[in-house]
Amino acid sequence: MQESNELPACPVETTLMLIGDKWKVLILRDLMPGTKRFGELKKSIGHVSQKVLTAQLRDMESKGLVNRKVYAEVPPKVEYSLTDLGKSLKPVLDAMWSWGEGYKEKFS
Repeated sequence: MQESNELPACPVETTLMLIGDKWKVLILRDLMPGTKRFGELKKSIGHVSQKVLTAQLRDMESKGLVNRKVYAEVPPKVEYSLTDLGKSLKPVLDAMWSWGEGYKEKFS
């Protein structure tokens, strides 16, 4: 996880640094209900490459938002879930959902 002295002074910038990527927000959205395997996550997110999804998940794991659990099986089984810190972003996603709904109603 990043040291607090490396974080931006602005809290909005800090939040954007953590989830300011389209794929990260969609990963959060799809993990809010619960644990998913990599393939399930890739399918639910849509047109993301395996390479990009892996990189985004690793970054989110390093920042304390996502848990990665590997099972000693062949083929390997890997599950992803949100940490408590990741789950704490639910109100942010809910606000984005509400705002997006209002925007769609106004411009559809």
